[in-house]
Amino acid sequence: MILNYCKSSLKDYFIRGFQECRTQTLELLDSLDEETFRCLAHPDFSPVGWHLGHIAYTESLWLLERGANQKPMFPQYRKLYAADGLPKSERVQLPTIEETRYYLNAVREKVLDYLKVVDIEPQERLWRFLLQHESQHCETACIVLKLINYQNPLPIPSPLPLTLSPEIKIPRGEFEMGSNSANALDNERAAYTVYLDTYFIDRYPITSRKYRDFMESGGYKKAQYWSDAGWEWLQHKQVNQPLYWCNDGACDNHPVMGVSYYEAEAYAKFVGKRLPTEAEWEKAARWDEQAKYSRTYPWGEEEPTQEFCNCAAPSSNIYQTTPVNAYPKGQSAYGMYDALGNVWEWTNTWFDGYKGFEYYPYIGYSQVYFDNKHKVLKGSSWATRPMAMRASFRNWYYPHVRQIFAGFRCASN
Repeated sequence: MILNYCKSSLKDYFIRGFQECRTQTLELLDSLDEETFRCLAHPDFSPVGWHLGHIAYTESLWLLERGANQKPMFPQYRKLYAADGLPKSERVQLPTIEETRYYLNAVREKVLDYLKVVDIEPQERLWRFLLQHESQHCETACIVLKLINYQNPLPIPSPLPLTLSPEIKIPRGEFEMGSNSANALDNERAAYTVYLDTYFIDRYPITSRKYRDFMESGGYKKAQYWSDAGWEWLQHKQVNQPLYWCNDGACDNHPVMGVSYYEAEAYAKFVGKRLPTEAEWEKAARWDEQAKYSRTYPWGEEEPTQEFCNCAAPSSNIYQTTPVNAYPKGQSAYGMYDALGNVWEWTNTWFDGYKGFEYYPYIGYSQVYFDNKHKVLKGSSWATRPMAMRASFRNWYYPHVRQIFAGFRCASN
């Protein structure tokens, strides 16, 4: 990704990026009916309509009110769409779809007018943050839609059998973790050097075929595979398969999706392995041993497209997982497949700030989650847009959450 623009080129970049992102957002809005738009599918996830309104509210707040010193355009929406305004259970009383479309368009028109006159360089980081913010909330909206209308689409068959060695050996040594790029969010900063001893990591995310072995061996009934916290969770939830389980044989080479951290952890113990740390995952995904630098993406510096990974690129019409070996051009320098796209991947690392962490643009984005209660997920999913994808990106959720598009891969010493 080219990050060093002159002012006019930087503004052109944001015009194109915001328009491309919004086109996808409006396509999502067009696919909804009023009932789906305001449905509370799960107590932990706001309705789709709230996420779309929140996108407009956040743009207006940071760019128009705090940037351009303009009065709020829609003050009646402040309490509804502020992240700390209402509990999720009360976010169902929403404007109509057409009113939300008008809200999105009216704010965006003012934002683009402001972009014409603003000194963009001091605000570059903020504009990049907001572009990713819209992408992230649209992915969450996709999760809500999956919870409402879940069905297994026809699986995409594997182009080739999984013939490569199942594990990759990552030699000991240092690598650069994190990012100082203009796109990097506060929790990715600042980049720093990490030393790791030699370890092994799975070449592919765990597939449905492999996970079926765990299920058929009674994995959900045997306490020896579960941590104390995981077993307690399992006794409460009484589940016996992933949330988005596909038992069709055509799914065998697709990544398992819809597992909690506890399920991933139990599977790893079942096969005599463990989950990777965040640093182990990131080194395998982006370190180029020959060139001695950390790539932005596993394959290099070219932006994510359907050539490299299964993601929500503008041209994509997949909307589901794909076989874990479907994108050989997207593998890392070490040969790790599917590091970006398809499914997020649980790691055995608690979410926390890097040394010298400084919150941006507000304390509630990352820092309030440095509570030793959220596990880091790496990578991205089939529903992640390219502007929110890179190997340094950090996602985080409670270990019990299984509604997100998450899978995992294993590691060993």
